[in-house]
Amino acid sequence: MKKLILSVAVSMFAASLAPAAFAATTQQNKMKECNASATDKKGDERKAFMKECLSAKPAAEAKGTPQQEKMKACNKEAGEKALKGDERKKFMSTCLKG
Repeated sequence: MKKLILSVAVSMFAASLAPAAFAATTQQNKMKECNASATDKKGDERKAFMKECLSAKPAAEAKGTPQQEKMKACNKEAGEKALKGDERKKFMSTCLKG
């Protein structure tokens, strides 16, 4: 019984570390990429570039998923048409389907 409890505790501890390890690896990769791009820069120019580069979101994160983009477009169109209530629900359903 003690072994079972211990193995569950170790498994939970290891699982809790996994996201932190992934985040560190992602940040380290970002740092490597930014450093490689900044080789020709010096001083304040390099500092400014590194700050901008490290704070930038990856292209996949910066842009939403296709479904999110479709939702934004449909929502904007429904707003432009001033649709409300059931009309808006029906329009949004049709718009999001295709």
